[in-house]
Amino acid sequence: MFTLLANGAFAQWLNFPTPGTPRTRDGKPNLTAPAPRALDGKPDLSGVWRHEITPPAELRKLFDAAIDGASQVEVPGMEAAANHKYSRNILVDFKAEESPMRPETAEIMRQRAASTNPADVCAVGQFGIPLAELIKIVQSPRMSVIFYEIDNLHRQIYSDGRALPKEFEYPAFLGYSVGHWERDVFVVETAGFNGRTRLDLMGHPQSEAMRITERFRRRDFGHLDVEMTFDDPKMYTKPFTIKVPHDLQPDSDIFEMFCNENEKDRSHLRKQ
Repeated sequence: MFTLLANGAFAQWLNFPTPGTPRTRDGKPNLTAPAPRALDGKPDLSGVWRHEITPPAELRKLFDAAIDGASQVEVPGMEAAANHKYSRNILVDFKAEESPMRPETAEIMRQRAASTNPADVCAVGQFGIPLAELIKIVQSPRMSVIFYEIDNLHRQIYSDGRALPKEFEYPAFLGYSVGHWERDVFVVETAGFNGRTRLDLMGHPQSEAMRITERFRRRDFGHLDVEMTFDDPKMYTKPFTIKVPHDLQPDSDIFEMFCNENEKDRSHLRKQ
């Protein structure tokens, strides 16, 4: 489930005072206030959220010497100011000798690294479930929707009691999602992928067998904990989990974003 970061364009409704937002005496949103509750008593996850940013110094430490000493931080359109370490390498927390990649998985990555195609920069499905810099969650009792700023992607998460099918007649780029509540944690299970997407910029692949479990917990008004577990026995020897806190972007919204519009990466790739 990756993670292409859209550079955060704060949208048309910037600074519109969102009704129901708790505020301090100076009128600023009180991000440490208790988490709001929906009519059914569950925490309301609705809002515009931005994942935490990995500090540029940490990114340089992790990635600068990754490939022939070339910087992996200042990629056009992926500036460090908007980056998370998992968007570059979802397995960055593993030591090389502890990596869960299977040999065939490593070979797929080697082939991808050797055949960078400029035409793929904005290819549909280039990346799977994004860890987008900006997302918008709209929650309702029977179905919630996550909107991603990157390429206007969206996911429907059904919480009406249905289960994931045992077989998927029409595998999809973003798969199919169902959710349920475990106390105050919204648990989302996703499967039915077509295996054509990547988990990160390094090109870690996924197969049709991939299953993703996400756990969303709104700690307070302004903070959302997101935990994601990836289980793909065809590509990885064991499941692995990442945790990515998100901060509320109060009085804001997301805006439409199309990769092919004003896309500038392709010309840089041709020079490599």
